[in-house]
Amino acid sequence: MTVTTKRPPDSSGPAGPGGGDRLPTRPSGIRPRSKLRQRLSRLDGAVSPYAYISPFFILFAIVGLFPLLYTLWVSLHQWNLIGGQGDYVGLKNFTDVLGQPFFWKALRNTLSIFVLSSVPQVIFALLIAAALDSGLRAKAFWRMSVLLPYVIAPVAVVLIFNDLFGDKFGLINQVLGYVGIDPVQWHKDTLSSHVAIATMVNFRWTGYNALIFLAAMQTVPRDYYEAALIDGAGRVRTFFSITIPQLRATIIFVVITSTIGGLQIFDEPRMFDQYGQGGADRQWQTLTIYLYNIGWTQKNFGRAAAIAWLLFLIIIVFALVNFVVTQRIASRESR
Repeated sequence: MTVTTKRPPDSSGPAGPGGGDRLPTRPSGIRPRSKLRQRLSRLDGAVSPYAYISPFFILFAIVGLFPLLYTLWVSLHQWNLIGGQGDYVGLKNFTDVLGQPFFWKALRNTLSIFVLSSVPQVIFALLIAAALDSGLRAKAFWRMSVLLPYVIAPVAVVLIFNDLFGDKFGLINQVLGYVGIDPVQWHKDTLSSHVAIATMVNFRWTGYNALIFLAAMQTVPRDYYEAALIDGAGRVRTFFSITIPQLRATIIFVVITSTIGGLQIFDEPRMFDQYGQGGADRQWQTLTIYLYNIGWTQKNFGRAAAIAWLLFLIIIVFALVNFVVTQRIASRESR
């Protein structure tokens, strides 16, 4: 007679039916993460985004912030091309610039050209973008064509428009003569010269801003327009009631960038005649041309740096005013 005995369940064996109650263990090749590694992982997640954007700020500090602060340092000293840094004069360069009548004349010309260029530019860009967003055929061709003026070099644009706005043999004066209007002295009258220069600026930048508006318009949900059409609203009503409110942030961006570019205008008025001084009576001399003449003609770098900082402060003030006005308009519309 053979007696068989059962072995007790091995606690070291695998868990399962008849295999004991042992819990699964961690594989031998994987170790628990240390506290140091966990801290490094959290630090990597917190620091990595700043490391990705740091090249821009480093480059901006080198080519943007440092020259700006160095220009402020130059504006507080007597500075010329040969001798370099001279004595510290404080705000004397600023007071000398503000006491010059040519500075205020250049500021008036800059603001006049800015208004004549920026306001029509934003309006026409919105209209062109709305037309491109509609059901046009060959959309890619039209979108590319509105960007061509931006690609053309400013020198070529000015040469073409100088022929158009010629005082004696300009094409525009010839067309005006056909309808009985006397020729316009584009290079002598102050307002006429501002209109001609603003036309060049609008020719170059309207298409560029139109593409920015077009990109924003294509993000507007089409359900809004379908619902408006069902309610009987026309295209004009949907443009002002749906498109414009949805483009509020883009309009603010374009207005601010147009303000910055309009107050820094240099190429078009500089090349509007062969002398580059802003006219015989400086009737279209802008602040940037005035700065250029002070710095490179008179070799007074301290005063030129003061003009640069005054222009920088004027741009900041205009940008803040534009931002506050547009924000108030947006808040009223939301209410």
